Amino acid sequence: MDLKSLNFLTNLRRESRQFAVIGLGRFGRAVCSSLHKMGCEVLGTDIEEKLVTQVLSQKIASHAIQLDSTEPESLKEAGIFEMETVIVAIGNYLQESIITTLNVKEAGVKYVVAKASSEIHGKLLTRVGADHVVFPEYEAGCALAATLTKPAFLDRFELDTENSIVEVLVPEEFHGKTLAQLELRGRYGVSVLAVGIGNGEKFITNPAPQYKLNKGTIMVVIGSNKDIERLPL
Repeated sequence: MDLKSLNFLTNLRRESRQFAVIGLGRFGRAVCSSLHKMGCEVLGTDIEEKLVTQVLSQKIASHAIQLDSTEPESLKEAGIFEMETVIVAIGNYLQESIITTLNVKEAGVKYVVAKASSEIHGKLLTRVGADHVVFPEYEAGCALAATLTKPAFLDRFELDTENSIVEVLVPEEFHGKTLAQLELRGRYGVSVLAVGIGNGEKFITNPAPQYKLNKGTIMVVIGSNKDIERLPL
């Protein structure tokens, strides 16, 4: 069970199979690659020719072209305005990021995701119409901090700002006890969605109350972030 990278990708419109990614830096290329592997049609664009060439040579997008996204006519000619979902992956150039987001929203693109490099940048992107703003560096930093301070937390999928699904190692305190004996919902406010078998390559979903946990194996729980933090991990 791999929950990695789902935070951003699951927020994209599920019904859309065609995406445009504007900005082919590390973040933009990662988005292109992930969507392409999912079988989606992806058009990548960047003002720098070498980045466009790199995407084409790596074959991580269906198409890639060089253009200036601050020019509405260039976006129109490339077919960007016809896409249902556009990801503006320009993070370090504030003016270009905001103008590009404004261009695609004013042209009628239904769903626009924009990368922000700061809180102020994020607020400005929202003001000009971005439907969803992501903070990759901030989110990566939070994930690293959680890994360092809570090594038993293997993975986390945030449902919203207050609730998550987490993949954790069963602590010694839970070893040899059944789910019924632990009363996790009553004591900690969390529910067990699945438990790993062996090294975690296979999972039992919705385990029975009589299921006995073993130290070091994996369990997947759902609950509020505050309740999850109370687990003895």
